[in-house]
Amino acid sequence: MKISRRSFLTGTGASALGTALAVLGTPTTQVQAKISHRLKTAEAKETTTICPYCAVGCGLIVSVKDKKIINIEGDPDHPINQGSLCSKGMSLYQVAVNERRLQKVRYRAPGSADWEEKSWEWALAEIGKRVKKTRDETFITKEKDGKVVNRADGLACLGGAALDNEECYLLSKLTRAMGITYLEHQARI
Repeated sequence: MKISRRSFLTGTGASALGTALAVLGTPTTQVQAKISHRLKTAEAKETTTICPYCAVGCGLIVSVKDKKIINIEGDPDHPINQGSLCSKGMSLYQVAVNERRLQKVRYRAPGSADWEEKSWEWALAEIGKRVKKTRDETFITKEKDGKVVNRADGLACLGGAALDNEECYLLSKLTRAMGITYLEHQARI
């Protein structure tokens, strides 16, 4: 029996189509599967937000139930990511809900090998006291030639990739008001 290449490809394609229809069924014979369990997000409140990892600004949907985050997923209605997320965005739930995440302030005094638990009130007051002390000691009003500069050379600020645009704006306003000129931002794009 002599077979041409065209008749071989036609027969192979018809066989593959017949096998696919036999296995998957036609649209008229498919039956909808019934969901036998409730979704965990059924009674949760959903809020949209922005992924904190980089400056792309992917949209997220955060589901909250009983004041706890139960799910984080990509927002399909967001114009930037249309529901898709990178590996960092997909792992955001593990950052928010993690038993190893520190919940209290830990402080190690200079020269000490031990960590102490401190209150937030103590930590914020201590940070403010040290920033003010450093600013007062290193603030320069005028250059040697008399030019007014009003800067604090002993302080610097490095913004993290977890800051969104609004937080970066507020951070830059605060640091510039303090006279900080060494201002950088570490976005991972």
